[in-house]
Amino acid sequence: MSDFIPSANISRIRAGQDHYVSDIDETGLGAVDAVPDEGAPSSMWGEAWKRLRRRPIFWFAATIIFFAVMISVFPWLFTSQDPRYCVLSNSLGAPELWSHPFGFDKQGCDIYSRVIYGARASVSVGILTTIAVTLIGGTIGALAGYFGGWLDSLLSRITDVFFAIPLLLAAIVFMQMFKESRSIAMVVVVLSAFAWTSIARITRGSVMSAKNEEFVTAARATGASRARILMNHIIPNSMAPIIVYATVALGTFIVSEASLSFMGIGLPSSVVSWGADISTAKDQLSDAPMVLFYPASALALTVLSFIMMGDAVREALDPKARK
Repeated sequence: MSDFIPSANISRIRAGQDHYVSDIDETGLGAVDAVPDEGAPSSMWGEAWKRLRRRPIFWFAATIIFFAVMISVFPWLFTSQDPRYCVLSNSLGAPELWSHPFGFDKQGCDIYSRVIYGARASVSVGILTTIAVTLIGGTIGALAGYFGGWLDSLLSRITDVFFAIPLLLAAIVFMQMFKESRSIAMVVVVLSAFAWTSIARITRGSVMSAKNEEFVTAARATGASRARILMNHIIPNSMAPIIVYATVALGTFIVSEASLSFMGIGLPSSVVSWGADISTAKDQLSDAPMVLFYPASALALTVLSFIMMGDAVREALDPKARK
């Protein structure tokens, strides 16, 4: 064996030293200690999506919501029958597999087509009311939580006044006052006028928590205006509890519309609604229970899907639930 190392030109045996000297490791510490980083760090929403897509309850609720929205927007894709075409000779008629799978109601109307077209009114009221409530309550809560002081006190007292008024009771009173102009828009306006208080409180608390974070301090240090900090930094980081509440509240607004229509003070009779059909079918419950079962099941399944979606989103966004 040679006495020299070719790479380093170092003698294996030195003067006064008779032990072995190993070859020099030319790999380097950089290659040994390097940590592979193949992707950008995930945001809160990215982590939430990873958790959400692994939950079967999310996909179950998303499937039902998808079909409910599709039925509401394109009802003619699911039935060719006119929901308002009724023949008394078909009163409480038996189901026909391909043409009338749910049978007929007391007036001889096709139940399946009325269930399909009834989704449009109920889902439309739920979605439009949720959007309006989120905008009204979110704006009031964000202003109160961010600016504080006298503005917070004023908006909080106004919120307390509206919060003390029961939603359904107020809706009944106002729908009775404007019973000559009942429509989907009127139901949305009435529900939105009294349902924004909860989301205002949630937004206020979330904004007050977010405005004390370090990224807000850094934004102030860079000279950003208060409006820019609120819109670009605080509100995007306060959206998680707002989205969770809005998803669950959408189902409650659908129930509120159905309750008003059930009592005959919601949507007019010219608009097909699940609540109105349930109200009509309650008189035949003992003779023909399936007439009530179909619209009630559609209502319950739709509301349940939004509640399940809200629960799934809350668990995905909850930092305490992360492992």
